[in-house]
Amino acid sequence: MSPIPTPPAGWEAVAERAVARGRSRDRLIPGFLLDSPVSRVGYWYGTTVGWIWGGLWSTGPVERHGELWVFRGMPSWAFKRGGVCVGGCFLTGDGRIGERLLAHETVHARQWRRYGLLMPLLYLLAGRDPLRNRFEIEAGLEDGNYVPRRRTR
Repeated sequence: MSPIPTPPAGWEAVAERAVARGRSRDRLIPGFLLDSPVSRVGYWYGTTVGWIWGGLWSTGPVERHGELWVFRGMPSWAFKRGGVCVGGCFLTGDGRIGERLLAHETVHARQWRRYGLLMPLLYLLAGRDPLRNRFEIEAGLEDGNYVPRRRTR
């Protein structure tokens, strides 16, 4: 596992603005598309795609963790960063998967249920920088290993 990068100074304020901007844009999405039967169809479609992609390329075990299906042993070219959540499937390599990472990916699965097939488009529009991507921020940057964990006293 590669070391967690040190984020630039002031990243928390940038992250807060990104989340606020994303939530204000959510008001522009018709309500029948969010947390609805329509979004559930998109979630199940994404989960089906995740199962197919994971079934084709996973060389490790397929595990159930709560509401998340985890496909391990995926080739590195089959996903970005440490893995990808598609619907209710987390596709990842052979690295360590802790409870906090599973919690992070479970939030992404819930985002898929909320947004359905809008999720890939909205995620793309949010950008590749996790410190500015509202979906990564909402899932927890620390749990997703994007920023170092704060020390608790």
